[in-house]
Amino acid sequence: MPYACQIVRGITGNSLPSGTHLVADDDAAPADIITVPLTPTHQPPNPATYRTPAAALLDRAHHRMQTAGWCTGALTDEDGAVCLIGAIRAEAGGDRDLATDASAILLDAVQRKFHDDSVPAFNDRQRDGAIPARMLLEAAGLADARGQ
Repeated sequence: MPYACQIVRGITGNSLPSGTHLVADDDAAPADIITVPLTPTHQPPNPATYRTPAAALLDRAHHRMQTAGWCTGALTDEDGAVCLIGAIRAEAGGDRDLATDASAILLDAVQRKFHDDSVPAFNDRQRDGAIPARMLLEAAGLADARGQ
């Protein structure tokens, strides 16, 4: 996990926030440096970016994929990572019509750039989750522009 260091003068081990670690450096005493993760362990929920239902769902699916991780070959893997359709279904909250609408918009966005025949085929041929996550955002923008 990447860490950031900040030199803080006058802090003692007894006044450190929970989970904070002290590290030594050649130029600073051990109590002068606090090391914390660059990414927070608890991330607040993604604020609603879109007002239309399908666009908001696609945005939430993007956030889920970013936080839970991306997978291929299954809707959800054993670690909780999701594929494109898995992220949409998880965020749809059981609303099958909304999930179907969002999936159709996602397929349209994918076909515009990659000419794939299906969202699962597109998802499973990727090497990592960067492009699938980007396509969720592009589909959200497309849905928003359409008022969906």
